[in-house]
Amino acid sequence: MKRCVVLVAAFIAAACSTPRPEMPVTPPQEVASSPVVRKALPPAPSPDTARTMTAPPAVPAGTLYVCVVEGKGERQQTAIEFTPRVAELCRKHPEMGVCQYEREICRSHGGRVFAANGAEITKLTETEYDKRVMRVRFRAD
Repeated sequence: MKRCVVLVAAFIAAACSTPRPEMPVTPPQEVASSPVVRKALPPAPSPDTARTMTAPPAVPAGTLYVCVVEGKGERQQTAIEFTPRVAELCRKHPEMGVCQYEREICRSHGGRVFAANGAEITKLTETEYDKRVMRVRFRAD
């Protein structure tokens, strides 16, 4: 009887957990007019999969952030590019809402955010950014 209950509970938990959607990319027809462009990067070929998962991504020129989503033994990388004015703002002040919003989109899809210099921007880094500005956050509850 206990075994049956455990199996049913495991089945329900598996059925309720949905996989996270992939990081959205900007459609090609919208690239010219979009203030933020997300492009899928080709996977970096490497024979050592374990090393690839922990190594920081190669950031293409002109890209401010790279979102890395690791799952099922694969590594998906998405470049996050801004218009020149917004990119300059995010380089000088990464704590600004526009920049933070894009990083949060990456994290909400199960990704990790890396800056142009290859350093990971963690939640601890975000906390340091929040100390620089006064944010007002309204909660629905």
